[in-house]
Amino acid sequence: MAPMGIRLSPLGVAVFCLLGLGVLYHLYSGLLAGRLALFMLGDQAERAGGGPDVPPGPGPEGTVDLRELLAVSVLAAVKGGEEVKRVRESNVLNEKAKGKTREGAEEKMTSGDVRSNRKMFYLFKNTFPSVQINTEEHVDPPDKETVFWDRSIPEDIKEKIQPKKVPAESVTVWIDPLDATHEYTEDLRQYVTTMVCVAVNGEPVVGVIHKPFSAYTAWAMVDGGSNVKARSSYSERTPRIIVSRSHAGKVEQVARQTFGNKTVIIPAGGAGYKVLALLDVPDKKQEKADVYIHVTYIKKWDICAGNAVLKALGGHMTTLTGEEISYTGSDGNEGGLLASINVNHQALVDKLPDLEKASHKQT
Repeated sequence: MAPMGIRLSPLGVAVFCLLGLGVLYHLYSGLLAGRLALFMLGDQAERAGGGPDVPPGPGPEGTVDLRELLAVSVLAAVKGGEEVKRVRESNVLNEKAKGKTREGAEEKMTSGDVRSNRKMFYLFKNTFPSVQINTEEHVDPPDKETVFWDRSIPEDIKEKIQPKKVPAESVTVWIDPLDATHEYTEDLRQYVTTMVCVAVNGEPVVGVIHKPFSAYTAWAMVDGGSNVKARSSYSERTPRIIVSRSHAGKVEQVARQTFGNKTVIIPAGGAGYKVLALLDVPDKKQEKADVYIHVTYIKKWDICAGNAVLKALGGHMTTLTGEEISYTGSDGNEGGLLASINVNHQALVDKLPDLEKASHKQT
C-alpha cells in the first residue's frame, strides 16, 4: 500500500509512463530533425558552391579558376535564356522604354531582360562573390535570386579545358541578359542571344553565346579550347558583310565602294547573332557572313563574349582603326567595330577609313 493510503493502479502507472515517453520522443525527435535538416542544407550548400550565408570564396591566395568560370558562364547563359524564352512564349513582355541611344533610337526593356538578368547576375554573385560583375540591366537587392552552381563541369569542357587559376581581382564578368531586345519585341527570335564574357586584366578570355530559341550554345576560352569552329570560306570577290539592321543603308554605300559592287550586305539584329554568322553554327536560321562591321558606339556587354570567342579561334575584333578593345573602365566602346576570322584583318582595316570617319560623325 502506498503512503497516505493511496493505492497506485498498475494501469495508471503504465499510462503515465507512456505519456512521459511520448513527451520525450516529441522533444528529441524535433531536435534530431532540426540537426538533420541543418546537416542536409550544409551538404547541399557545399555541393552547390555555398549557401546564402556561406558563399564560396576565392581559391588559394584570392584566385579563381577560369575553367569553373567558363562552366558557370555556360550555365548562366542557358538559365537566362530559359527566362527569355518563357517570357516571349507567354506573350506578356511588359515592354517599356529605358532611354535612347546616341542616335536617338528608343532603347527597350522587357520582363525577359529583367528576369534573365536577375538569374544570370545572382548565379555569378552567389558563386564568385569577389569577382567584378558588369551587366546591362540594373539589379535591385530585393529581387535577389537564390540560385547556385552545383559544382559540376560539362564533359565537353572537361575534355578540352584545363584548370587555370587567375587572381580574382583581375577578373571582370560582362553579362548581356538579352541581346537584340528590339527584335525580341518584334518576335524575331532568331536574332536573340544571352551572353557572358570573362575578361582578365581587360582582355577577353572566356566567351559564351547562347541562342534560347534553338538551344544552341557556343563557348570558347582563349589558349584553351572551344565547341565551335570558324567558317573556312571567304571570297574577296563577293564578301558577305553583316551589319545592324538600322545601319545597313549607311554601311552599304561605303562597303560597295571599298569591296566592289558584288559585296553582299546582310542586315541583322544582335551583336551575338552577327558574331555567330562568322562561325560554323549548326542552325538553319543562322545567316553566314565573312565580316561584321558596326559603325557607331556600342556597349561592351554586347561584344565582349563575341570578342573572346573570335580571339580563341584565331579571329579578330577591333575598332574600325584596328585598336584592341579593353574590357575595363567604361561600359562603352567608341570608334565602331570590325570583326573577322580567317581573313587578313589589317588589310580590312586599311580599306575602311571612310567607315571610321562615319562612326565618329554618328557618336
